[in-house]
Amino acid sequence: MTVLLDRPLRREINIEGQAYTLTIDPQGLKLVPKGRRKGLTLGWTELVSGDAALATALQASLED
Repeated sequence: MTVLLDRPLRREINIEGQAYTLTIDPQGLKLVPKGRRKGLTLGWTELVSGDAALATALQASLED
């Protein structure tokens, strides 16, 4: 049985010894270093259309 995603779901994940917060919501997903506000955001339409790598690279280039 599946449940409709109607509110944000947050989980902590450890990647190479660093803690991150993964938020999954109806708009997409967001991965942020723990204690920070800015991180990588990926919308569901980008993921489904195959533009995920392009969107991630563009967002990373804008943060510099």
